[in-house]
Amino acid sequence: MSSMDTLPQDPVAAYKTILKEVLDNRPSGTRSRLAAALGKNRSFVTQITGPAYPVPIPASHIDVILDICHFPPETRRRFLEAYERAHPHRLKSGREHRRVRAHTIYLPDLGSDRKNRELEALVDTMVHNVTRLIEDS
Repeated sequence: MSSMDTLPQDPVAAYKTILKEVLDNRPSGTRSRLAAALGKNRSFVTQITGPAYPVPIPASHIDVILDICHFPPETRRRFLEAYERAHPHRLKSGREHRRVRAHTIYLPDLGSDRKNRELEALVDTMVHNVTRLIEDS
């Protein structure tokens, strides 16, 4: 029996349980791609995708999550219904976010995990800022 057959009573935990199951079945690196697409760090993704955390998923992040996580159609429907139950009418007002697409960039290996992470964070921040600039114009 999957966790989606018996969803938690808490409405936020209910949709997060569906999302967690989808993420658990995606390739490794999906959470990192999600963090980069949202312009956030992985700890934020952990909080918004973990049923144990009460942090709700902002409506503006839903389309990005759906794009990156590739929900099966029935699961996508159940997730959106659970989200709507938890946050009535929020989804409609938050759906103005643009769709995203993946783009791979190859960076040099700087010879240190710390330096590589810093470079990746710089590139993520730059892309996020450029995207925000484009959306604001």
